[in-house]
Amino acid sequence: MELAAKVLIVSDSAAAGTRADLAGPLLRARLAEAGFDVVELKIVSDGVASVEGALRAQVEGFVGVIVTSGGTGFSPRDLTPEATLRVLDREAPGLSEAMRLINPLGRLSRARAGTSARSVIVNCPGSPKGAIECLDAILDVLPHALELLQGEASPHPPETGGSTIISS
Repeated sequence: MELAAKVLIVSDSAAAGTRADLAGPLLRARLAEAGFDVVELKIVSDGVASVEGALRAQVEGFVGVIVTSGGTGFSPRDLTPEATLRVLDREAPGLSEAMRLINPLGRLSRARAGTSARSVIVNCPGSPKGAIECLDAILDVLPHALELLQGEASPHPPETGGSTIISS
């Protein structure tokens, strides 16, 4: 299975061109190192409508991982989780929980993760360091999550706590 990814940066200042996007290039590089073909890096302003619209466009006809960065905190304009919830078919709380556990400040994250159509969407923080830490916390399981989402047979070997029978 080919691994594809898209990155969505959520930042009023980066969208306006008044601040450089630092997280996007780092996320793109980390995903590429992990074997993902990053086919899009987009920047949008904060807000439910802008993020929801961008995510819906990114999901359409796409099979892969969509990583957002920004808008997951407590600021009044931090609405990425609310927009993401409007797009998700199913939540994957284990991914969000794993990302929150990577750093003490993760307890302040309102990030969401889940599936939409044939894509996995994960919200990372806007700080470059935090975004990479959170992505690293789940990067190893994303290929398997995509296999399962596509309905591909994927054995769970005994050494990982499963059986050799295909997952149902």
